[in-house]
Amino acid sequence: MSSSPIDGLVPEDLEELVDGMEGFVTREVLGRHEQHRALLEDPRRQYDESGRFAPEVVEVIRDLRRASSRAGYFNLAVPEHLGGAGLGHLAYYLAWERIYSLCPPGNWLAQFAISHWAYGPSVALEGLTDEARERVWPGLLGGDEILCFGMSEPDAGSDAMAMTTRAERSGDGWVLNGRKIWTTHAPIADWMVVFAVTDPARQAARRGGISAFLLPMDAPGLDLHSIIRMWGDIGGNEAETVLEDVRVEPWQLVGEEHRGFGVAMKGVSLGRLYNSARAVATGRWALRKALDYGAHRVTFGEPLLDRQAIGHPLAEAAARLHAAHLVALNTARLLDAGRKARKELPMMKYLAIEAAHHAVDRAIQTHGAIGFSNELHFTEALRSLRSLRIADGADEILLRTVLAELRAGDTEL
Repeated sequence: MSSSPIDGLVPEDLEELVDGMEGFVTREVLGRHEQHRALLEDPRRQYDESGRFAPEVVEVIRDLRRASSRAGYFNLAVPEHLGGAGLGHLAYYLAWERIYSLCPPGNWLAQFAISHWAYGPSVALEGLTDEARERVWPGLLGGDEILCFGMSEPDAGSDAMAMTTRAERSGDGWVLNGRKIWTTHAPIADWMVVFAVTDPARQAARRGGISAFLLPMDAPGLDLHSIIRMWGDIGGNEAETVLEDVRVEPWQLVGEEHRGFGVAMKGVSLGRLYNSARAVATGRWALRKALDYGAHRVTFGEPLLDRQAIGHPLAEAAARLHAAHLVALNTARLLDAGRKARKELPMMKYLAIEAAHHAVDRAIQTHGAIGFSNELHFTEALRSLRSLRIADGADEILLRTVLAELRAGDTEL
């Protein structure tokens, strides 16, 4: 049993679940990263000439997903009627937080340890047709096949409802035309969920009009136009795709026609839990590193932590992280109880990433110049946290949502 200071919010069976994951993570995630370190940490080997992950890297990723599926962790939050363990949102948050606590920055395979809504099975795909489930679901549940979600467009990022990709009726199916961007895992995916306008009038009124479709990445007319390189890397796992007269059949519709936006929102809720868990774990890791260094690093005859200018900011970081963790636990419990948590979800993500960023920044300041070195991975942590401030809802969108809920009368805090 872990020595958590949280009393009553985490059931004993979930504590045992995440404690039991440690052996798997050590063996299958950290062990696999160590085994393939030369491949995974050398960008000249990690990416091929096109800028996407090299085939050997993709196989390591798939092997980890398969191992997690066999161990029973990969689908822990997938509902039971969809073939998962059905453990819910709290288990999902706790599992990710534990994974990233055990796999600090530098061990990037951790992101594939259990299914993420945007590249694996989840409740977001509950509306698959029977034929789609027969064709696709076994490969996703087993970790063999990888999914990606195509929603963002060059002129429709945070305002996803402004998308221009169209799905026009053709016979009993549709024909898709448009462009998607910032689609994570598109370079290595087998399947893509594409969101497109099916009723422009409803879309203009912001009352639906958008549908979701499941496409194989080798569908005629679906072109992976470019790999998006970021942060100075020589390759990447984000892509821009172009759809030109892509034919889709009735079995490829996900959920109800014109109501595909709800598919995405189910996933985004999971994404915000994932982002919060990753942020809290990263912040705790940085804080522990800073406290250890501050206790042993002696300058001017005394340890750094003996100086209020060093110690108090770390105490503040601990307070922020603890509060963010409590908000995340409560939000997950609300979701498991069937509550929408429209205000709490954005609050949770905003607070978690703010707290983690502060903790990492103070850890770097505590370490001084060595805090910038590659071996400590603080700068990598900052980079990932900066990305999380955009993923699954930018800060501005989160605060806009909170304000809207407050103005609508939800002022319970």
